[in-house]
Amino acid sequence: MQMFKEQIAQTLAPLIDWEPERVAAALELPPNPELGDLAFPCFQLAPQLRKAPPAIAADLAERYQLPAAVAKVQVVGSYLNFFLHPQVIAKQVLEAILAAGNTYGNSQQGAGKTIVVDFSSPNIAKPFGVGHMPTTVLGNSISKLYQALGYNVVRVNHLGDWGTQFGAMMVAYLKWGDNDPLTEDPIGKLYRLYVKFHKEEEAEPTLRDEARAWFNRLEAGEEEATRLWRLFYDVSLENFKRTYRRLGIEFDHYTGESFYIDKIDATLARIKAAGVTEISDGALVVSLGDDLPPCLLQKSDGATLYATRDLAALFYREETFNPERIIYVVALDQSLHFQQLKLVLKRMGLPLAAAVVHVAFGLVKLPEGKMSTRRGQMVLLDDVLQEATARVATIIAEKNPELPNKEQVAEQVGIGAVIFHNLKNSRMRDIIFDWSEVLSFEGETGPYLQYTHARCMSVLRKSGQQQFAPPQDLAGLADESAQQVLKRLSQFPETITKAAETYEPSTMSRYLLDLAQDFNRFYNSCRIIGEDAAIEASRLALVNGVAMVLRRGLSLLGLTAPEQM
Repeated sequence: MQMFKEQIAQTLAPLIDWEPERVAAALELPPNPELGDLAFPCFQLAPQLRKAPPAIAADLAERYQLPAAVAKVQVVGSYLNFFLHPQVIAKQVLEAILAAGNTYGNSQQGAGKTIVVDFSSPNIAKPFGVGHMPTTVLGNSISKLYQALGYNVVRVNHLGDWGTQFGAMMVAYLKWGDNDPLTEDPIGKLYRLYVKFHKEEEAEPTLRDEARAWFNRLEAGEEEATRLWRLFYDVSLENFKRTYRRLGIEFDHYTGESFYIDKIDATLARIKAAGVTEISDGALVVSLGDDLPPCLLQKSDGATLYATRDLAALFYREETFNPERIIYVVALDQSLHFQQLKLVLKRMGLPLAAAVVHVAFGLVKLPEGKMSTRRGQMVLLDDVLQEATARVATIIAEKNPELPNKEQVAEQVGIGAVIFHNLKNSRMRDIIFDWSEVLSFEGETGPYLQYTHARCMSVLRKSGQQQFAPPQDLAGLADESAQQVLKRLSQFPETITKAAETYEPSTMSRYLLDLAQDFNRFYNSCRIIGEDAAIEASRLALVNGVAMVLRRGLSLLGLTAPEQM
């Protein structure tokens, strides 16, 4: 609706002595379509004009000169409501989509600005479980949304590749790994060794001391410890990248905790120089007041912590990318950590504090409770993707065995189902992992949206035409169901902006579901092919517009839109 808001704003602004941008921002969608397409609340004008809002609305209705897009205005209580002209809606929306193509909805509001998005961040030597799915697909979608707004987006995978757990991994590998080169099923083998270590340490606590000793050797750069760490790192990263390729996700940088180890001394020196540190029980901390525990930077034995490495990463990213924002897509249970980081930066007097954004999300849980890698209680993402693809392949074999590229389509639809399951609801909701829900292809799912896109493409193929520009006569789109689709299409640019600014891809998910439902109502109530030439051309232009927006919207969520299913 932004294009129509701007047109109304240009004509209404002079009557109330406001800037057009302010008027456009104030326009609302009425709760009931019968009340019009857009509404201007007159409450805000009451102090300025010293009149009751209903009287202001009535006065504006008398003086308002209708632009081409507006068919009539109506006073409804304290609102001035605008009814758009159906022909103008159809013409302007379809022409805008056709002209912009795959860039429809894009803007340049972020031109010249950089945003760093830190997401996914699995742990080296551990499998990629479904618990990492939310951060991975949320971060990917948020990156795509901000790119659509014109920002330069830097995608960073902050791998968990440092810490005492690697000492545990080395002990387990040396004791029970039989010097395996890890050329086959490396992550599965490492995962089983990790679980075995934590089971054995319950009966033999000295294993913990061995693990600490091995990690100390790694920190000291000892050759054998470094060789083992590099082996675990390389096979893990290769495995992760294979999974990311299946998901269609790319990163600009794989810079985990180990990348910042040589930057720790400079980081501590900078924080100390700011005069915000103190010694507490032999440890270096930054006190954050009575409401939060202090941020621990260095233990009494000289060891640094995750917070220290994160601060080193922040300083590096500030210097390297000069970002407007650094977005961390990390689970809600890490909120305290990010509060502490921001307050340390704020106490140092750094503007960088305002750039740090924690995009929190709920946990993925099993029906019996929280997943745990130590106890071996987790569901592997590769297993889920494989099962989803296999189920789609079975459906294709039953319903459309002659489908071209059916293996590729099965992969696109199966993986799309898993991604959409993680993005269709608010990111703050916990997800209870249930196979039947994750792999459902009925109802409000990714496959439903992909099928609607395929239906659009089928109609366009059957028409035998190649071009779908809207004709001059758009009477074929006067039907209420067609008008609803057109209005929904006009909301796509605003949906991109809202989804990005709230870090909430589910806003786009809900929009696409609404668009698909609107289109399917139109499809079932209006004949498309075989009508009068002008009617058929106008309705084909609408179908083409829906296909383009569905394809674009699915892409922003990280899904592919097959042309046939």
